[in-house]
Amino acid sequence: MPETRVVQGRMVTAESLAELVEGESVMEAEAIEDADRTCPDCGGDVLEVGYMPSVTEFVTGWKCQDCDWKGTDRD
Repeated sequence: MPETRVVQGRMVTAESLAELVEGESVMEAEAIEDADRTCPDCGGDVLEVGYMPSVTEFVTGWKCQDCDWKGTDRD
């Protein structure tokens, strides 16, 4: 069973968290981790997920658990 976490009141898996960050479906996602940072918008807790949006790319994405803020290592 995949690990789930709460983001903005909804339960998410690694794949659905990666899709929230990317804005579209992803091929594969690694486990969700607690990021070593706080949200720059609201100061809330941030989750980190590594994922592959395509066969040739690996991205690390971050998403606040409390607000709409998100970012990637491409930003």
